[in-house]
Amino acid sequence: MLAEVSALLAPIAAAIGYSSYKARQFERAYPNVGELIDVGGYRLNSLHIPRPEAADLPPVVFIHGASGNLLDQTGAFLRPLQGRAEMLFVDRPGHGYSERGGPENAIPSGQAAAIARLMEKRGIEKAIIVGHSFGGAIAAAFGVHHPEKTAGLLFLAPATHPWPGGIDWYYHVATAPVLGWLFNHALVVPMGMRRLEQGTLNVFRPNLRPSDYIASTGPSLVLRPDTFYNNAADFTRLHAYLEAESHRYPEIAAPTVIITGDSDDIVWEHLHSQGLARDIAGSELVKIRGVGHKPDYLATDVAIAALEKIAGLSRDLQAAARAAEARLAGEIAAVAA
Repeated sequence: MLAEVSALLAPIAAAIGYSSYKARQFERAYPNVGELIDVGGYRLNSLHIPRPEAADLPPVVFIHGASGNLLDQTGAFLRPLQGRAEMLFVDRPGHGYSERGGPENAIPSGQAAAIARLMEKRGIEKAIIVGHSFGGAIAAAFGVHHPEKTAGLLFLAPATHPWPGGIDWYYHVATAPVLGWLFNHALVVPMGMRRLEQGTLNVFRPNLRPSDYIASTGPSLVLRPDTFYNNAADFTRLHAYLEAESHRYPEIAAPTVIITGDSDDIVWEHLHSQGLARDIAGSELVKIRGVGHKPDYLATDVAIAALEKIAGLSRDLQAAARAAEARLAGEIAAVAA
């Protein structure tokens, strides 16, 4: 009997050991580029770019989506906005190198409150809040719960409304008692490593993923057991949260722009982006033909024009979207040739 138990436990122990080893490798490959700051009993990680002397934009806070970390948004916006604004790129609670905090941080309003406290610690009174994908729900929570800190809202392929259907099976397994711990510590790393390449390609589909995207943004960090659990916990609570909160979006008074692709298979633009445009009076919806779930990378110029418009400058965002479409079509033709 003892031999049978040992034979059963040995591969599990080996898988846990391998996963722990790979998690340390992920952290060595993508070391923390930010700074951990206490926000009330736990620490949030962020990369802070102080206000430059020649700034022509208000401070901007960037909130990444599911399975991500702050490197995703720095890859899109840090260089194009360098010298123009104070910027705060945040690892959401329990993601990247941020600590999780309490159970309130499993829902977007809790994460928004944590980031609002981080803004205070950084001396940022008010900012344009930029949220991509899952980060869109947190940006909306800023507009509802922290209007005094919200100079404007920029939603990029946001997830903001209840949707029909469920979520992937592994999120339920990851948050299950006991079984979830084993799954996260033994199976997530080998499974995730096999899916990482295709998964990141799918995020950009139907567009091309930048060749250096994996190397520069550290998506493997989400495969660490605690981070994967936190990511799964976010997902399992999101639908009920949006059912309870999305009816409050008409309360949002901050200047708002929503940028979405019309070919997003991950977050449906007809439900989320069009829903926001319907719910937030005075908001502008910018739809870019042929773009999937990553307008932050594929139409960065349109997003920056949106920041400028939110800041009060005159910008024709619809014309910017048409120009982005023409540029992307030219890039596709060049690759095909």
